[in-house]
Amino acid sequence: MLKGTVNSSMLQQTDQLYDYHVWANERLFNHLEELPEDVFHAEVTSVFPSVSQTLAHMYLFERLYMSVLAEIPNEEIFPKIPGWTEEAQGKNVSEMRRLFAGAAEQFYELLRRTPDLDKAMTITHPNYGSLGTHFSDILRHVVNHGTYHRGNVTAMLRQQGYAGVPTDYMFYLVQRQQDSEMFDR
Repeated sequence: MLKGTVNSSMLQQTDQLYDYHVWANERLFNHLEELPEDVFHAEVTSVFPSVSQTLAHMYLFERLYMSVLAEIPNEEIFPKIPGWTEEAQGKNVSEMRRLFAGAAEQFYELLRRTPDLDKAMTITHPNYGSLGTHFSDILRHVVNHGTYHRGNVTAMLRQQGYAGVPTDYMFYLVQRQQDSEMFDR
């Protein structure tokens, strides 16, 4: 494909990537609910001090970038950050799962009301300045961020003697195909 051109299959893939992200989070929550509750809050040596703190960070990131994609000005976003941070503190797995489900529902609503998933945007970071980008690039960033931290959670679980759960994109595609084949029968 030529630089600067976007086709509809690329945009469909961008939308599908968010579906993957939600699917992977759900798989992780299903797995975490099967483990002892203390595993979720146990202190480990990692990027974040616990699985729960990692997921709290992911939740904050989801809310933050959903606001960025909705083109809410920083002056309105930044005052909400402490509330989003507090909202995710001290939660158990089921409560955290509900927060993520609510954020995903809002994210899907934003995607439904955004007719051009590749629309040009300029975002401004207080430390790094302005960036000319596209809605689809930021959405891919959200998915990539989630993938990174789900990997952190797997490492944290292994430190505690528990296996992780496969959340690779390929597993998502296999699951979609299996679901589609069952629906077609």
